[in-house]
Amino acid sequence: MWPESGTPVLRFTFGKFKEVSAIGNRHSYMVDTTAENLWNKKISHAAFAVYLSDKSKVRIADAWITVNDVGPGQAVKFQTTFDASGAPASLQIVATTMPEGLGPPPKPRLISITVNSVPQGASIKVDGADAGTTPKVIEVGVGKHILEFSKQGFNTGHFPMEISGNDVSGGSVSYELGTSAYDTIELRDGSVLTGDVESMSATEVVVRLAGALQHLNRNQVKRIALVERDSPAQ
Repeated sequence: MWPESGTPVLRFTFGKFKEVSAIGNRHSYMVDTTAENLWNKKISHAAFAVYLSDKSKVRIADAWITVNDVGPGQAVKFQTTFDASGAPASLQIVATTMPEGLGPPPKPRLISITVNSVPQGASIKVDGADAGTTPKVIEVGVGKHILEFSKQGFNTGHFPMEISGNDVSGGSVSYELGTSAYDTIELRDGSVLTGDVESMSATEVVVRLAGALQHLNRNQVKRIALVERDSPAQ
């Protein structure tokens, strides 16, 4: 039966192995074979490899079978020839071309798109799955998708996108992140800190970074950009 598990589609019946020639340990066999369609659909074309093994499970022969235009419940008879290097003890059938409707589903069509952000370096998620950082070329299938952008110091953004069956690769998406969620402190050495400015004086700037207070010398600071915050409740 094929397949060996699940609902059978074809029944192969092999008759007696008739030896037609022998040279040394090489033996040629002719076998009367029947293939019966057990499926409820017509099999337009199917191809199979037939492997013979000896008692030690060593493969000693290969043959190929094709089944064409066999309706439900119909059977076809033919002969199969084996050129074996030993005495056959077992037989295995492996599908090389499965009947239409039984093969694996076609791979989904993917579209390549360049995704960028302003500023660059934002992390991307496509439908909730990490996809790298901008700029990045991603591949998405036909349908609706959600791109999520996140970057430390900026509000997270979401971009809905729909790919149609007529779209082609090579498009691009650019997303501008929202205003910074934190104050920005630019230092004279060129580095930039993002956090919450707690206090400023003539000699010191106190910043909360990742939950911890950091005290900066006033002369270290070149520029401070403060975000608008809601007034605390009275």
